[in-house]
Amino acid sequence: MAVAKRERMSAAEFEARFADGETRAELLRDEVILRSPTTSLHGIYTMRVSLPIAQFVEAHGLGVSCGAETGFVIQHADGAESAPAPDMAYIAAERIPDPLPEGFWRIPPDLVVEIRSRSESQREVAQKAALWLEAGARLVWYVDPFRQQVSVYRADGTEQTLSLNDTLSGEDVLPSFELPLRRIFRPVRSL
Repeated sequence: MAVAKRERMSAAEFEARFADGETRAELLRDEVILRSPTTSLHGIYTMRVSLPIAQFVEAHGLGVSCGAETGFVIQHADGAESAPAPDMAYIAAERIPDPLPEGFWRIPPDLVVEIRSRSESQREVAQKAALWLEAGARLVWYVDPFRQQVSVYRADGTEQTLSLNDTLSGEDVLPSFELPLRRIFRPVRSL
C-alpha cells in the first residue's frame, strides 16, 4: 500500500537513497512511492509462484530468478525514469551482464510476477503491466489472490485471464514450464 508522502527524483538519486533496502519504496516515472510491508497472504502467494519458477530455472540452467523487492531501472521514451521492484523476476542467462550490477539491474526482466494487493485497482494492475512491457519485459503475470485469477500480459500486446482450472505456461520465455493455478490458490492450511 502506498503512503501519502511522495517526492520526485532520478533513478540514480533513488538508487543512492534506497538501495540499502531499509525503506520499502519504488520509483515510478520519477516519483518515489513509499510502501508498507506486504501482508501475510501476499508473501504466501509470492512464494507459491516464485519457488516453482526458481527451481525450474535452476534445474535447467536458464538464468537467474530474483526475489521480491529487487530493483530494476527503466528509462521511459519521454525521459522519465522508474525503478520498480517486482514480487519476482526472471532474466535469461544470455542477457545477464558480466560483471553483475552492484546496484539495481539496468536491463528489464524477461518474466515479471506481481501479486495484486487488495488496495490495487484493475487499472493500476494494467498500468504496472504496461510499464514492464514498455521496458522490454516479454511476459508479465499478475496474480490476483482475491479473484483466484492470473492475468497474463505479453510483449506482443495480447492479454489473457486464467482461472482456477487453468495452467500458467512459461511460453517461449520459460519453455516447458507449467504451473496449475490450483497449486497457487490451494487453501493456505493444506500441505
